[in-house]
Formats: sequence, C-alpha cells, structure tokens
Amino acid sequence: MSHSRSVLRTETFTCVRCGLTATTASPAGVRRNHCPRCLYSRHVVDHVEGGPSECGARMAPIAVAVLRDGDWALIHRCVTCGELTSSPIAGDDNQFILMRMAVRPLAEPPFPLETFGDL
Repeated sequence: MSHSRSVLRTETFTCVRCGLTATTASPAGVRRNHCPRCLYSRHVVDHVEGGPSECGARMAPIAVAVLRDGDWALIHRCVTCGELTSSPIAGDDNQFILMRMAVRPLAEPPFPLETFGDL
C-alpha cells in the first residue's frame, strides 16, 4: 500500500510599498492581489486590454466600494498609467486604512457643508 502525502504550498509576494512578505491566499482561501498591511498592489493585469500588463507600477488604494451582496471591494489606481481596478477585501486587511477610505467622502466633502444651513 502506498501512502501519498499532500504538500501544502504557500505562495508569497513582497509588497511594492512597505516590503511586507504576504501570502497570495487570504484567510478565506481567496487569491489576494494586494498587501494586507498597506493595501498597495502591483499593476500586473491589464484590465482594459486583457492579459498581462507591461506597466508593472504600484497600484495605490484609493477607495472602497460596497458590492450588491454587501461585500466590500478595494479600488486601486495605477500610479503610472492611471488604470483603475477592484479586488475583494480580505479578512486580514488593515481595517484602519479601510475605514479611513470609507469615511473620507463624509469627512472631506467636495462642497462646503455650510450650504446645508441655507436649506
């Protein structure tokens, strides 16, 4: 009788901004494409053209979006070419940065709040 062993293979990447070594799998087992500490990513997929991107620049986290099912998505903008992408939030992502991005529109509205006093 032969016994087979399953080998657990964990892929990692080094963050392009803070240098953290992170696993490519989130705690839920979903493939992660951003650093859980600073939420930055690398521009490796060209979502406009499809396929790999030749850019390779940093993708800065700029916002969060709430999906139809109530899950949150992280919105990134490439610091070089400006392409926007989204990816699911992972359970171990930096909650402070996520909340800071979520409340920014309320804390820093694009119009003067005094306008509401005249209504």
